[in-house]
Amino acid sequence: MITQAQIPVVLDHPVYDATGDKIGEAKHVFVDDVTGRPDWVSVKTGFFGSGESFVPIHDASVVEDHLEVPYPKGKVKDAPNVDVDAGGHLSAEEERRLYEYYGIRWDSTLERDDRAGDAYSAGTAGTAGTAADAGTVGAAGTADRAADDAMTRSEEEMHVGVEQLQTGKARLRKYVVTEEVQQTIPLRHEEVVLEREPVTDANRDAALSGPEITEAEHEVTLHAERPVVETEVTPVERVRLGTEEVTDEETVRGRVRKERIEADLPDDETGKDR
Repeated sequence: MITQAQIPVVLDHPVYDATGDKIGEAKHVFVDDVTGRPDWVSVKTGFFGSGESFVPIHDASVVEDHLEVPYPKGKVKDAPNVDVDAGGHLSAEEERRLYEYYGIRWDSTLERDDRAGDAYSAGTAGTAGTAADAGTVGAAGTADRAADDAMTRSEEEMHVGVEQLQTGKARLRKYVVTEEVQQTIPLRHEEVVLEREPVTDANRDAALSGPEITEAEHEVTLHAERPVVETEVTPVERVRLGTEEVTDEETVRGRVRKERIEADLPDDETGKDR
């Protein structure tokens, strides 16, 4: 249980559930008019702190620099919305709705306060109040509330959300490699061919035009083709990085607690689970 002396430690500090999951930041503490003991704390929740949920702190405890409450994070975030009036008080009906939501017996709360020596008459209890600004405890208002003989059965609900995480990075990097390539092309070259032709009447004059006996030399220039290699830079494709969204399905398992109510009936009738 939180005392008034611990209220400054609670305000503007983190609030965690019993599993160590952070719920939000404590913004207001509500105290009872008669006892002056803290009854409720409002917690800023949501990604941007846009929501404010109420959670009872009868069974809460201060652990180091944060407040720990015995309710799951999803339970607190889904608590009924409560509009606090200009005087900073919770009405009896609003407090009743919150007690019922958290599965706290209205009559058991009265008995606990009565045992502590608080000034409560049978069947009535003071409602809690709040201050307008965070960090200040407001006065509490009072209203009559009748003890209810009905029993509230509650269940935990599992709420699964998603968060975006960075899983890796990809980058484009260009580097140069050298490859061996080959290409076959035709190459032409000249070769010497010895041609002989007999002397005939047609070429006799050309054959006898020189000296009869002499030495002579005749030269023929040969030609050949050879490969010439040149390289040319040619763009072949454009490459860029992009992302595409792929949706997979994942089954999330958890444990939720459910209350069961059994009735002990007269005449040896067996209790039935409701």
